[in-house]
Amino acid sequence: MTRRAASVARLAVLAPTLGAMALLSACGADSTAPNIPSNPAVETYAASLGVNIAAMTKKNDNLYVQDLVVGTGAEAIAGRVIRVTYTGWLVNGSRFDTNVGGSAFSFTLGAGQVIPGWDQGVLGMKVGGKRKLVIGSALGYSNQGQGPIPANATLVFDVELLGVQ
Repeated sequence: MTRRAASVARLAVLAPTLGAMALLSACGADSTAPNIPSNPAVETYAASLGVNIAAMTKKNDNLYVQDLVVGTGAEAIAGRVIRVTYTGWLVNGSRFDTNVGGSAFSFTLGAGQVIPGWDQGVLGMKVGGKRKLVIGSALGYSNQGQGPIPANATLVFDVELLGVQ
């Protein structure tokens, strides 16, 4: 292998690392406060949340689900409008949102009207079902955060499926 070919080969191997470093630098991150997406598998969850990652179904690295109650009604499928009640928490047990006791929340499943973790996590539920979702930041609000939700936060939701149209 020529010296030039060896240099190109080394750069090809380092490119992902160099790209990540450039991205972190461009975002203003430094080695003391890296802008790193959350990882639900290694989070410490407040006991009040009842999260046991080992007992949940891993859909992917950023989504874990657990059926608390399996519904018997119509199934939530992409393209259908679904109605839910939900409560959302940060991993420390702080509640950041809920509509329980209020109006149901409706959205078209799979249309990108909600965070990707919801589109993927609610899919397949049946009316009457209750499901716990643990969503890593890559399928949540990423490094942007949203209101009381900090950047790169893992989110925990309890969702009840009320209807499918």
